[in-house]
Amino acid sequence: MNTGRTVFAQLMDYLPRRRFQTIVRHYSGDYKMIRFSCLDQFLCLAFAQLTYRESLRDLEACLSAQPAKLYHLGFRGRVRRSTLADANEQRDWRIFADLAQQLIQEAHGLYAHDPFGAELNGAAYALDSTTIELCLELFPWARFRRRKGGIKLHTLLNLRGNIPSFILISEARQHDVGVLDLLVLEAGAFYVFDRGYLDFARLYRLQQAGAFFVTRSKRNMRFRVTESRPVAKGTGILCDQTIRLTGVHSATDYPAPLRRLKYRDAETGNVYVFITNNFTLSALTIAQLYKARWQVELFFKWIKQHLRIKAFFGTSDNAVKTQVWVAVSVYVLVAILKKRLALPHDLHRILQILSVHLFEKVNIQQLLTETDDSKTDGCFSNQLTLFD
Repeated sequence: MNTGRTVFAQLMDYLPRRRFQTIVRHYSGDYKMIRFSCLDQFLCLAFAQLTYRESLRDLEACLSAQPAKLYHLGFRGRVRRSTLADANEQRDWRIFADLAQQLIQEAHGLYAHDPFGAELNGAAYALDSTTIELCLELFPWARFRRRKGGIKLHTLLNLRGNIPSFILISEARQHDVGVLDLLVLEAGAFYVFDRGYLDFARLYRLQQAGAFFVTRSKRNMRFRVTESRPVAKGTGILCDQTIRLTGVHSATDYPAPLRRLKYRDAETGNVYVFITNNFTLSALTIAQLYKARWQVELFFKWIKQHLRIKAFFGTSDNAVKTQVWVAVSVYVLVAILKKRLALPHDLHRILQILSVHLFEKVNIQQLLTETDDSKTDGCFSNQLTLFD
């Protein structure tokens, strides 16, 4: 990296610029635009994410504070609040969604062999959703209850590296299980989800596609046991059975055998009942695989705490989706940076360091590898002594 360039510009080097311009041309994003391109819009919103700006006015004031450095940050147009607001309202959000997908594909290749807590060689994904609440007075199009508004963020998280593989932004009223119809299933991969996605007709489509699933059983599920396998004591596995569904509709929706496992968590003492269509992995590995599903919950918690997806810079559907997709892009971009530079810190620490150094002209790898609290003794050498 060239140390004469700003930290922000060095981070943006990891953007696939040529692919981004192809996407922009596909959606005519820069049609009749001279001064404020789609790249300028992305840079503004990415800067807002990295520096935790609260509003467009806040963002404009921050960028205007050092106008001489804007060119070195990568901006080629004048940054004005009204210009950015119009761009968020009018430019197609799919431009930034496609850019995020390009970054996600690159990140998947980098994290393909990372461990995630279960002894598994293939791919594993966790599917879940979270609701982002919106004020009905500002976002009347987002109504899903009488006095509540919001959107739902459906995410298929790759458990190797915690990189989202599929994201859908929908109305908050949309049921989670319908997302299974939209997934491009990968043969041999494992899909882990909670009981909210328990639909046997859809699960059978996963079976026919050659994919595996792990989910929890409902208490009223009707079945008969066709085989019971011995379990090892001390592992927490209470039973390992092969079952057939006997419900009026479930037996027709899923005519194939299922594997039913009962597991007691040693830490909490809670007992869980899992069902899966995989009969080759050990029962303990299946339990560990479902436990890894918690990573998608942590992912939602992380992005809500550290990215700007709760306070929005626009009130239209297009502006909200644009900001969410830029936030996802920034998350994946920092994950790519972490892997490319083999950084020792977690993503939260990297974001904290970047947020206060974006204008500086230092080598980004040196900045992110030499920042270590353990090397400081908490006392400066030139500190005056209060008492002799």
